[in-house]
Amino acid sequence: EALTLKESGAASETIAVSIGTDKTVDTLRTALAMGVDRAIFIKTESELDLQPLHIGKILANIIKREEAELIIMGKQAVDNDNNQTGQILSGLLDYSLGTFISKFDLSSDASSVEVSREIDSGIETRKLNLPAIVTVDLRLNEPRYASLPNIMKARSKPLETIELDSLGIDTSPRIKVISVVESGTKDRASKQINSAEELFSELNQMGVL
Repeated sequence: EALTLKESGAASETIAVSIGTDKTVDTLRTALAMGVDRAIFIKTESELDLQPLHIGKILANIIKREEAELIIMGKQAVDNDNNQTGQILSGLLDYSLGTFISKFDLSSDASSVEVSREIDSGIETRKLNLPAIVTVDLRLNEPRYASLPNIMKARSKPLETIELDSLGIDTSPRIKVISVVESGTKDRASKQINSAEELFSELNQMGVL
């Protein structure tokens, strides 16, 4: 979505930001190959467990420095499923916030953005004044692929590395995981089925059909 805005002339620059260990650089290089202008890599220690508040504070630091007017991010992380960082970031920066966005339309004067999201009763449309943060749903658009020429060009694009320690952010844990218990029963049985007829017979015996 950021690349679409840049190509339409609505945005002056696109910046990809990611936080993690050295392998995170590969993700940023992919973003650069897709067309992002430059990238910022916040380097952390491998054993550091960053929670949503930590991520929010780190991103707020970078956003203030870059004076970014529009921040586009995912709605939730696939590993911990917290769905908190965008909301926390909005509170830290006092930016407008739109969550779970599946449609996005920047105003002609780039002062506001109209966003839509799916709710239980239908499609809700909101108008957000810039600066704003939007957390997006996968329905927003189809990610583009990086072409070979752009992959080569990406090697010369700016990729800044910032050590997390230099930002002066307290990364001590605010949340402690007490336990993780496997859901469901542990005595589930499995059986290999070799044909559709055998599957039909098994389901029939189980009373499913």
